[in-house]
Amino acid sequence: MHSIGETARASGLTTSALRFYDSAGVLVPAAVDPHTGYRWYAASQLRAARLLAGLRRVGLPLAEITETVRALPDVTVARRLLDVHLRRLQDGLADARRELSRIHALLDAEENRTIMTTTTTHVTVDAAALADALDAVRFAVGTDPEIPALAGVHVEVSADTVRFAATDRYRMAVAELVPTAVDGPAVTVLVPGGFVTGVRSQVDRNPTAELAFGPDGVDASAPGWRITTDPLDHDFPDYRPLLPVRGAEGRRQVTVDATELRRALEPGRAPAVVREHLGVTHPVAVLAATDDGTVECVDEAAWHAAPDRCVAVNREFLLQAVAAAGGGQLVLDLDGPIRPLAVRLPDDDRSCSLLMPIRH
Repeated sequence: MHSIGETARASGLTTSALRFYDSAGVLVPAAVDPHTGYRWYAASQLRAARLLAGLRRVGLPLAEITETVRALPDVTVARRLLDVHLRRLQDGLADARRELSRIHALLDAEENRTIMTTTTTHVTVDAAALADALDAVRFAVGTDPEIPALAGVHVEVSADTVRFAATDRYRMAVAELVPTAVDGPAVTVLVPGGFVTGVRSQVDRNPTAELAFGPDGVDASAPGWRITTDPLDHDFPDYRPLLPVRGAEGRRQVTVDATELRRALEPGRAPAVVREHLGVTHPVAVLAATDDGTVECVDEAAWHAAPDRCVAVNREFLLQAVAAAGGGQLVLDLDGPIRPLAVRLPDDDRSCSLLMPIRH
């Protein structure tokens, strides 16, 4: 027999913890002195106490600790409960990471507001590069009045990059350009879609354009024109986790000719597949990677027969993404039926369109 002090030292539990687990009926001592109330534990209970201490350290709930200890010496119950608890911890960690990312984004926004109210960042860009970047994203700007944060284009300016992003929840577009010059601190701002459309209508008139972000709002200008706006006071969603990573394991990438893909998607040529969403019928493009490294549009029967090798998206959205990419050779990331379809230029990680998949 072992005293409560010896059991505490051998197990890593405190004497107060042992008393608690006794009162809770988890680990009841083998004997209790009727005169002094002193607890004594059997040798076999030392092993149970060590297990209990470990279960406590990993945060297993009391009810499951009790179930595990009472089931000894059958260890299958403990293994099952530990597997369930591990999945619970992993899900909790994923939730914590998402929440921390959201908090960091809020802190970034607060810091950005301070910058915008005290300093002005001036950016000089090539007009043709700006036009291409705006064309690459503006088709994805949201129009749902219930979600005003998606009604604009998210602009991020750093010392060597200007990135634009837009999404309406069903597709997302991101484009980057290298500025000619940046004078001022890094800044992030959400500009209205109408401002982007206005800038795009003017930017071809000059070889370069100037962008300014500061206390007076957002300003785009060149000789002969100037457009200003107030930024939208909404938090744009964190889109970066969705961006494709080149070389990631399990990626299936297919190079296609933009003209041939558009031809394959023409009504009457592409298989007729439709789905209804919010009372509206939409044509669907079902893409399947072939064994020879190409991609084909397949019909409903082929989609049903092999859903895991197909990616289905809104056909009109796909045509818009192909047009926004500018033609020529394109790379499609076909990562299975539940991951977004990525459309981008070869050897260009700066710009891409992501289309949300449609489930079979």
